[in-house]
Parts: sequence; structure tokens; C-alpha cells
Amino acid sequence: MTCINRRDLGLLVLRVGTGAVLAAHGSQKLAGWFGGGGIEGTTAAMEAMGFDPPKHSAMAAGLGETGGGILLALGLATPAAGAAAAGTMAGAVAVHAPAGFFATAGGYEYPAFLGFTAAAIGVTGAGRYSLDHATGHVLDRPWVVALAFAGSALAAAAVVGRRAKGQAAGEGEPTDENA
Repeated sequence: MTCINRRDLGLLVLRVGTGAVLAAHGSQKLAGWFGGGGIEGTTAAMEAMGFDPPKHSAMAAGLGETGGGILLALGLATPAAGAAAAGTMAGAVAVHAPAGFFATAGGYEYPAFLGFTAAAIGVTGAGRYSLDHATGHVLDRPWVVALAFAGSALAAAAVVGRRAKGQAAGEGEPTDENA
């Protein structure tokens, strides 16, 4: 008789919960489910937030959240899933950072928590109750962890940096509100 491993069971609960939240949040962006704006609404929001190009940014955010969330929940390609979700959340943190930390004031508390949780799962691994385990961890190797997180960090830095540069360049230009 096999004993249930509490650590692996805890990872399963954490993976499925975090993955479901991310997938639901991303499906708002991609498909308009759960009251979301769909790709058109998300594209308009990305443009208003200063992401360029806005449609590519909307697709990337939606896919990072939905795809990363589904893969985390399944425990498949866990390092890549955690890195994708964490990188996507870095962009969300950059948007909310001016409002401070707490979500009650519009701050970055929520996306930071999701990003750190996804990153921790990606680094730790999915545990025994996962598709990674069932497939012999072919997509969960140390080099995958390093490559996935390095790639995600570089992509997030480029996207957030480009947004910041665009916002800094546009500070002196008139907008509809002050034109």
C-alpha cells in the first residue's frame, strides 16, 4: 500500500488552485469569459496602459496566464509554465506599481502574489501527482528551469522597459484630457 505524500498532495492543491486562477484570469483576456473584455477589450486596455504593440501584448498576457495556468494545474512542463506565468505577472506588477502595494488601493499585491507563487512552483517542480512525474520529467529538467526563467526574465524586462520608455517619451505630449 502506498502512503499519500503530504508534500506532493500540497503541491497538487497549490498547483491546481494557482493554475485555475491564472487560467480563468487569462481566459477573460483571450475569450471574454467570466466577464472579461476578450482580445479586443484587452487590446484597448493594453494600449491605454502604454503597451506597444497592444494586440501582441494582449495575446501574450492572455496566453501567459491561460497557458501557464493550465500547464501549472496539470503539472506539465512546470518550469516553463511557472516562468511564463511569473513573467506575465511582472508586466501586471509594473502597471499596478504606481498605486503602491495593496490591492485595495489598486496596487500590485495580487499580481505579485500570483507571480511569486507560479515562480515557486516552477522552481520546486510539480511533485508526484503530476503529468511531469507521469512522463518521467522530460519537460522538467534543471536546464529547462534555467532556460525558462532566463527567457521569461529577459522578455518581461524588454516588455516592461519598452512600456516605461514609451511612457517617459509621452509625458510631455498633450493628451485628450489636457489638450
